[in-house]
Amino acid sequence: MADPQPILDVHDLTVTFRTERGPVRAVDSLGFSVRRGQTLGIVGESGSGKSVTSLAVMGLHRGAEVTGSITLDGRQLTGLAERELGRLRGRRMAMIFQDPLSSLHPYYTVGEQIAEHHRVHFGSGRSAARRRAVDMLGEVGIPEPARRAGEYPHQFSGGMRQRVMIAMALACEPELLIADEPTTALDVTVQAQILDLIARLQEERGLAVIMITHDLGVVARVAHDVLVMYGGRAAEQAPVNDLFAAPAHPYTRGLLDSLPRLDDSDDEPLRAIPGSPPSLLTPTPGCAFAPRCARAAAAPADARGRCAEVRPQLTAEGGHVVACHLPLRPATTKTQPRGGTP
Repeated sequence: MADPQPILDVHDLTVTFRTERGPVRAVDSLGFSVRRGQTLGIVGESGSGKSVTSLAVMGLHRGAEVTGSITLDGRQLTGLAERELGRLRGRRMAMIFQDPLSSLHPYYTVGEQIAEHHRVHFGSGRSAARRRAVDMLGEVGIPEPARRAGEYPHQFSGGMRQRVMIAMALACEPELLIADEPTTALDVTVQAQILDLIARLQEERGLAVIMITHDLGVVARVAHDVLVMYGGRAAEQAPVNDLFAAPAHPYTRGLLDSLPRLDDSDDEPLRAIPGSPPSLLTPTPGCAFAPRCARAAAAPADARGRCAEVRPQLTAEGGHVVACHLPLRPATTKTQPRGGTP
């Protein structure tokens, strides 16, 4: 059962990169929370700010300006010294990445890498750390873990390497796990196995999980709540069943409509969202999705102008939050969100 108090609470998070062409606000006034035992799915197109958000939570940005509040179990992470963040990474929060082969060191065996991770945080001896590595490999379903702990990353398949990354991430029993596109390069059978593994470990350990993906099928399978991002902002957030049954933002509706359906005819084309994601170098003053929004294009001139010129505030109906002047479902209560305006 999920803890009613969030283990991770993000408020007004903004991440800005300084470039030769000017500042790029990759994440803009974002807010969300995650409770123990729950999974938050973060979805959106490439460039929407999903991975930037996860790296900000982990304190892994170099040279970026990160403002706002990130608290882990009540402890403020924003502005924390790198040495202190290093103690928390792996021990209290951990991350698995999209490409495990580039995340694992090619010159060390997987057992050595997991064992070293455990030794850094617990100061355990080599023998104890080695036993922990073997135990974790077995726990994530790698056969003959004692033997395979002595092998190198290139000797594992893609799915097995991802299991190694999960073993390493969970070796120190963190409370928060961030999974950034963990199944993108895997075939559907292995993808299902990895998702089932994460779900089992979450249930056994009471983990809070953030699942970052562009795949709405993954979200439907594992998430309890969904945050839809667009142009670095929050477009919509809702419980997963509510979001799929009745999306409120036209962008979310477009993402759902782009999924192939079993009842589609063979010659029916896929339904794509027209246009391209916005440039973060030249952000629009109004709704970032307005230039691609068919609903805005069909609206009267005054409503269309409002979409183009006025940034929408988050509005809420129960647990369903949306930032849209022309939502697909009415919102009854206007709120100033924890994370600021989207």
